[in-house]
Amino acid sequence: MSPITHLVLNWVVAAKTTDNPRDCRLVTLAGLAPDLDGGGLVLDMIRNAATGGDRFPLYQNYHHYLLHGLAAGVGLALLAACLAKHRWRVLVLAFAVFHLHLLCDFVGSRGPSPEDLWPIFYFGPFDKDPMWIWKDQWRLDGWQNLLISLVVFVWAIAITLREGHSVVGVFSRRFDAHFVRVLRDWMGKIRSRVAPPA
Repeated sequence: MSPITHLVLNWVVAAKTTDNPRDCRLVTLAGLAPDLDGGGLVLDMIRNAATGGDRFPLYQNYHHYLLHGLAAGVGLALLAACLAKHRWRVLVLAFAVFHLHLLCDFVGSRGPSPEDLWPIFYFGPFDKDPMWIWKDQWRLDGWQNLLISLVVFVWAIAITLREGHSVVGVFSRRFDAHFVRVLRDWMGKIRSRVAPPA
């Protein structure tokens, strides 16, 4: 799945299971952090732009290998718990959303061709066994992922309208307050236009 879908999905879980902004942020980021091992893509793109190449060795060798394994899950959960208000709850939730990330990648991160599968190395980066791979993995841009993304985004908007905070708050509480105000204003205008005349 795309990192944006991971972000919003993890925030939905965190928003429904935590009771303060710090813990919500930590749980959300713990579920998004595995994709940091895809950061080599940026370096590959810079190198390709400078040399005219079209290879992506850092991305292909390290994405789904460095931070998509059990060691990263334990480390991220422990780090999040150390920074949390409710440490035990965040420890469990961070470990759970980390595994939700793995599940989403396992079923829905294939490239354009049927052979372009992305495996999960659960004991990476220490061992390549076991390598989890599913031959029926959905395309990253497949209809299944698009539908899940749409449902997650609608769910996130519903939570935002009801509870007054959004996924934007993971990065900035000030921008979050502005985003919620604008979203509620838009929804008020839409409701006033579709409401039957009295």
